[in-house]
Amino acid sequence: MSYSEEPSLSSSGTIDRVQAFYERYPYPGPIDSLDQYRQLWADPQRRRADHHLFQPGLPYREDPSILIAGCGTSQAARHAVRWPAARVTGIDFSATSVRCTEALKHRHGLDNLQLHQLPVERAGELGMQFDQVVCTGVLHHLADPVAGLQALRSVLKPDGVMHLMVYAPYGRTGIYLLQDFCRRIGVPATEAGIADLMIALKSLPPGHPLEHVLRQAPDFKHAAAVADALLNPQDRAYSVPQLFEFLAQGGLRFGRWLSQAPYSPRCGVMATLPQAGRIARLAVPEQFAAVELFRGTMVMHSVVACRDDHPDGTPPYDLGEHADHAWRASVPIRLPDTICVQERLPPGAAAVLINRTHSYRDLVLPIDAVEKYLFDRVDGIRTLGEIADGVPPAMAHDFFERLGWWDQMVFDRSSLHPGL
Repeated sequence: MSYSEEPSLSSSGTIDRVQAFYERYPYPGPIDSLDQYRQLWADPQRRRADHHLFQPGLPYREDPSILIAGCGTSQAARHAVRWPAARVTGIDFSATSVRCTEALKHRHGLDNLQLHQLPVERAGELGMQFDQVVCTGVLHHLADPVAGLQALRSVLKPDGVMHLMVYAPYGRTGIYLLQDFCRRIGVPATEAGIADLMIALKSLPPGHPLEHVLRQAPDFKHAAAVADALLNPQDRAYSVPQLFEFLAQGGLRFGRWLSQAPYSPRCGVMATLPQAGRIARLAVPEQFAAVELFRGTMVMHSVVACRDDHPDGTPPYDLGEHADHAWRASVPIRLPDTICVQERLPPGAAAVLINRTHSYRDLVLPIDAVEKYLFDRVDGIRTLGEIADGVPPAMAHDFFERLGWWDQMVFDRSSLHPGL
């Protein structure tokens, strides 16, 4: 289905077809072990950074209540491994997915995980509220995504936070072309049909819009990924303006992008454009929309959102004004995927900071000697005021604000919100 089209199937027909599809082709495919994942998340500093990415204003805690809505074959189990003291609940309308997750639960002794075969739209039947709701790769497959989002809002605590991922349209142009191709010629969602489709993908002409996705997504080597992308009976995508409208319809407010630099006109090539000044004069959501159009290859949007009646208005994701007590009392925490490179540097740079999760190669941040001094003083304990002692406040503020936008740091601001 093209991202600009509305579903033509009835709601009940869509639900039945999508459910039957995922019973046959669960995605992501089942896995046998979470041992490597457990090792990765054994570091408490990684968990602390993850907490403050989502909740900068709340004190770090190990035992949140988390709902994984549309948990698939392993996502709820991964969160239970990541947060062993948390209370994790996973729901999915697919019996196959729940069964695969149950197997992981028993194999890894995940007593902190509860599972229910339940569609996202009926999350309220759990009779619970959660500190965090995670719903990634699900809402765009629902017959009524707004109803699904509203159901998730109803189980989110007033000061809770939601992690959502939905498809983005422009980077998926090639996928929608191939979806239409498959519909027109009647490619069946069978093992033989998928195998033939994978052979056909190897013969795509040079320059086809799907080429970029195939290069960036090794998943396409697997039948389940090809089926999910090209043969799914229900699929829609959201541009940035459509996503902001969708959040509002669901009773939510935008907090931040999970990864901010790809959307920021301050970062990478976007800051060097002759049109950078024009972009900077736009309202912030319009800036994000302009960057999405210029980059042109985003295949999904991952967003952190809160309820529109959040007690603090919106979670405090920015650093506030220059020389304000708010930013000086914040504690910066390095994101675990950032690296500091000190070889083959550009002129005038003392180091280059790279977040290894970024897929755009222009998102490389050179820093000078004073900035590296500030960066090196970040230990997860000292406040920005302590770190920046002796450095002009405006310069320190601007640098750390830049580190936030470049996905190098998150900030613990819990001391500023003792009532939350």
